[in-house]
Amino acid sequence: MKNQAFRMTMLFDFYGDVLTDRQKEFYDLYYNEDLSLAEIAENYGITRQGVRDVIVRAEAILTELEDKTGLIRRFHAMRSQLEDIVTAADGILERNAGYEDAQIDALARQIRSAAEAMSQE
Repeated sequence: MKNQAFRMTMLFDFYGDVLTDRQKEFYDLYYNEDLSLAEIAENYGITRQGVRDVIVRAEAILTELEDKTGLIRRFHAMRSQLEDIVTAADGILERNAGYEDAQIDALARQIRSAAEAMSQE
């Protein structure tokens, strides 16, 4: 269940802007605020089934977008690759410690810095 909630939160973070205001509100309350369908229904004066329908529709929209674009999958792959780049740059810096080549050191630090900056975005 936690894995599903994490996936739904990621979908909302990436694609939530395409949802209607009502879909955003219910989705956020259900997944991020951890309110039950009954609690949301009571707060908005509608049925539990009505809340569920809105959330299921929002889930379908977000899942379809990810299936078509693959942005989240590519995001995770890119983060992993950036970590590999930082690790490789650190390895170059370690190996260069014995040689003390200033140009290699500067280039490795530049690569590391660029990879870290990209992972912050």
